[in-house]
Amino acid sequence: MSAPTSPADLYRHSLRLLLDKDIPAWVALWGEDGLMEFPFAPEGWPRRLEGREAIAAYMRHYPDHIDLHDFPDLLIHETADPQTIVVEMRGVGRLVETGAPFDMTYIAVVTVRDGRFASYRDYWNPLVLREDGADFAGSSR
Repeated sequence: MSAPTSPADLYRHSLRLLLDKDIPAWVALWGEDGLMEFPFAPEGWPRRLEGREAIAAYMRHYPDHIDLHDFPDLLIHETADPQTIVVEMRGVGRLVETGAPFDMTYIAVVTVRDGRFASYRDYWNPLVLREDGADFAGSSR
């Protein structure tokens, strides 16, 4: 596959990697000093991950806890900054531990620099954390 040419293409490629459970390849899409933020993270969950290594550590066990099947309702909006997109989507699948359905709504503001993710503000729905088996980030809840 050729390298993604736009922020939207890079984002779509990243979703395919998540569905394929290829976390190392997903992490490789990040710039070395990438920043991932979770403004709605509840107490005990990380709100800010600085650098590719911190993002890799956070995502390492994701597929062991959440089995993603699809990202329906994907909308990617361009912004006045050609390197920044706003994404609306759902992630659906199941929780590995319990087999319970997983259905998360996301809005993300994503900035790409030099073909890699530079900034990703993830406005996910913290209410889904009430489900047993949803804790993949080592929270202290």
